[in-house]
Amino acid sequence: MYSLVINSGSSSIKFQILDPNAGSSAEPLVSGLVEQIGEPSGRITVRHDGNKEAAELPIPTHKEGLQETFRILDGLGVGPTQLDITAVGHRVVHGGTVFSEPVLIDDAVVEQIRDLIPLAPLHNPANIDGIEVARELLPNIPHVAVFDTGFFSNLPASSAVYAINSEVAEAQKIRRYGFHGTSHEFVSSQVPALIERDAAETRQIVLHLGNGASASAVANGEPIDTSMGMTPLAGLVMGTRSGDIDPGIIFHLVRQGGMSIDEIDNLLNRQSGVKGISGVNDFRELRTLIDEDNADAKLAYSVYITQLRRIIGSYMIQLGRVDAIAFTAGVGENDNYVRRDALADLEVYGIKLDLELNDQRGDGPRVISTEDSTVKVLVVPTNEELAIAQKAAEVAAKQA
Repeated sequence: MYSLVINSGSSSIKFQILDPNAGSSAEPLVSGLVEQIGEPSGRITVRHDGNKEAAELPIPTHKEGLQETFRILDGLGVGPTQLDITAVGHRVVHGGTVFSEPVLIDDAVVEQIRDLIPLAPLHNPANIDGIEVARELLPNIPHVAVFDTGFFSNLPASSAVYAINSEVAEAQKIRRYGFHGTSHEFVSSQVPALIERDAAETRQIVLHLGNGASASAVANGEPIDTSMGMTPLAGLVMGTRSGDIDPGIIFHLVRQGGMSIDEIDNLLNRQSGVKGISGVNDFRELRTLIDEDNADAKLAYSVYITQLRRIIGSYMIQLGRVDAIAFTAGVGENDNYVRRDALADLEVYGIKLDLELNDQRGDGPRVISTEDSTVKVLVVPTNEELAIAQKAAEVAAKQA
């Protein structure tokens, strides 16, 4: 039995077909990407059984993209109607206060997700496109929505509530929602076994560091705080996003800079963060510039690390006792410099990184702290697709 996982973006669709009961390190049966949807020339890439199939063609809409993808998969003998697919799991970025758990999709659910578009105008419309197309092409398979915000839906009020007028906040649905929840939940669920602790007695910090970056404080399996807020713009410095800034900067840009709201939106989401300071957002390129003694790259990196350490320190205080710090996602899993510098000189707090282990590369989860480190430091590869597949299969099984 397999699950099809679809992550639909504004101009792309990522997908995997995988066994929800497989281990976290198991390879998917099929994976692929539809990209450049709506542009003059698009591309579909499919990986299966160690081989890669690629096609370049116009892809006007998400529907044509999925139709052509399914045609390619049928030709390989692994099309969704050729396999025993029991559920289709859809990543949906924002569930607001409406959805705290994965849910079987029907027309009413689609409309509820549509109602949440004002909270995620860049993401939810694309998620809906993927849902509607996949439901049309695969009408006899249960479709399940899995929400990025779900894991953080029960944050303590002290972490979720912003200190603004409560009537305005309630009317405009303003609160801390948190994102990357599927990743934070997956990684935090792996940590206790890796450090041989009871999950109900484990306090940990999870650092999801990719082009988008977020942190969470998780106590005994439940999140008590997270760095992203009402939108994915808040918190850590990211590849192109600013992270936390003084909100007065926005007023200044309007009044003194003459910028429009759309221009500020573009500035803070796409032209800020590491890219805004250094000109690049890929950490491999950033490292090359640092090695070349580029001053802007050095500054961008130090700002990134300073904000990361600020968040780690605040979560250490909130948790009271920290048993583990886990790094995940592209930067967290692969950049040994970021891990080293984020935790430098914290031995007094029981955090002792083994520099040799930290420098070693590996594909699986691993402990990179010293044996006598009170706080265990780990690299735990995230697998959001597997988590979505598992949740979708579970919901679908309840409907069978």
